[in-house]
Amino acid sequence: MPQVKRLAIRLALGLLGLAALAIGWVVWQINDRPSLAPYAAHWLPAAAAPASGAAPAAAPLRITFLGVATVLLDDGETPILIDGFFTRPSIGRVAFGRVAPEPDTIRRMLAKAGIKQLAAVITVHSHYDHAMDTPEVAQQTGALVVGSASTANVARGWGLPEARIRTVDDGDQLQFGRWRLTVIGSRHAPTGFTGGSIDEPLKPPVRATRYAEGGSYSLLLRNGARSLLVHGSAGFVQGKLAGRRADVVLLGVGAVGKQDDRYLGQYWAEVIAQVGAKRVIPIHWDDFTLPLDEPLQPGPRLLDDFDHTMRFLLDAGRREQVDVKLAPAWVAVDPFAGI
Repeated sequence: MPQVKRLAIRLALGLLGLAALAIGWVVWQINDRPSLAPYAAHWLPAAAAPASGAAPAAAPLRITFLGVATVLLDDGETPILIDGFFTRPSIGRVAFGRVAPEPDTIRRMLAKAGIKQLAAVITVHSHYDHAMDTPEVAQQTGALVVGSASTANVARGWGLPEARIRTVDDGDQLQFGRWRLTVIGSRHAPTGFTGGSIDEPLKPPVRATRYAEGGSYSLLLRNGARSLLVHGSAGFVQGKLAGRRADVVLLGVGAVGKQDDRYLGQYWAEVIAQVGAKRVIPIHWDDFTLPLDEPLQPGPRLLDDFDHTMRFLLDAGRREQVDVKLAPAWVAVDPFAGI
């Protein structure tokens, strides 16, 4: 009997040791991230402040990257926001708990970005890291929520009135001041979370998986002679962008680093080459389970490969004479400067 007890204790200790090793491996993998240091030469500089007394129409177009696919677009007259995701719940809450917008966090981040009022919050698809905070951002800024039928149900679930919700589909065009928006149907990156829809008002807190994709869009924005394509997710529809033109592409690269060079080559051909872009600015490369109070970091190598993505983009850019630049978080930049 004593021998059986000793054997059981040894077995239990061995299992505990294996569990500790497994937990340690997972923690190490989650925190194993690429460094941004190798790309120091590829950051866009801060935009010059608008000249005092200059007319809004003379102001340069500026963008401010705020993590994931959240980007402020400002022409000096009519600011609009893509997505508007600021809450960024932890990986533990996403995996095991429920998520909901945090109004105080959103208010603080809007103030940090200098956002007081917005004409619109335009959502590229309805996953939680794109659409969850959208209705609260609209509440705090007076914006119109623009997005798919699923995004509309996210807004309804948060209590936003119908007059502040605009459902759009492939080919729709809207005007906000001097911004002309064309909505173009697209596809989400090929992941386990692709697909599904939100068919009734979604009332958080809910599991993160309740924020189904609801269809993905590319957003073509024109302002005077300038054109900008926001392609928030690393999927594509073959030939869909044929005949479209954009000087700059804000290119979603989340999860694309785990795809092979063949897929990356198709992605470049169907998005960058198709629209004749002169500059590519990667977005959706950061780990959105980390708070915005901390500097942005690429996602863990376990889930993505930012270095692989950047190597491909920089090589393709040199070959095709397309400028590849990163936009620093919280800093207004002129995406068209020098092209």
